[in-house]
Amino acid sequence: MALHSRRGIVGAAALSAAVFVVLFFDGGQKQASADIYRYIDSRGVIHFTNAPTDPAFQLYMKEGRRPEKHALRVPPSLYEPMISEAARRHGVSADLLKALIKVESDFNARAVSRAGALGLMQIMPENLSSLQIRDPFDPWENIMGGTRYLTQMLRRFSGKLPLALAAYNAGPSIVERYNRIPPIRETEEYVEKVIRYYHAFRK
Repeated sequence: MALHSRRGIVGAAALSAAVFVVLFFDGGQKQASADIYRYIDSRGVIHFTNAPTDPAFQLYMKEGRRPEKHALRVPPSLYEPMISEAARRHGVSADLLKALIKVESDFNARAVSRAGALGLMQIMPENLSSLQIRDPFDPWENIMGGTRYLTQMLRRFSGKLPLALAAYNAGPSIVERYNRIPPIRETEEYVEKVIRYYHAFRK
């Protein structure tokens, strides 16, 4: 049986198997470096953090362990239908989304950065609600939310891709302050990598 239409043509069995593989064989570039806590408020909104300040937060995911050298990996093609649908809905290139996901998480749906960014497109917990993401580890929600944020950055910076990517990585305020890619080595390398993969995927 196919999943709900929002997940395209990915079969339920395939997705379940993939989630199992990702959960136990974390192959992403960004390793989990802190436990993740979750809290569901009275409105049903889910909040995530790696530094809980309220006892209402409950442990959601333990700090991950570094995977074995030859750990199993989920094929990026699993997410192709979701990426294509997100690209269609938001009017951006599917190849660009694939490039961004490659750099952000290496297609690891369970990736957690040292700063606490979550999932395929590495969404910060404080941005989940505004991007309409209830579960950042749900590939569909993460891809749609991350694509929504990327298109916001593209509009904010008049379609200038390097600036939009820099804003995705470092935040829009600092890009506006410099009116260019900010002189931050991580951000400069990030923009270069995404654009390089973007061109590679387009071939």
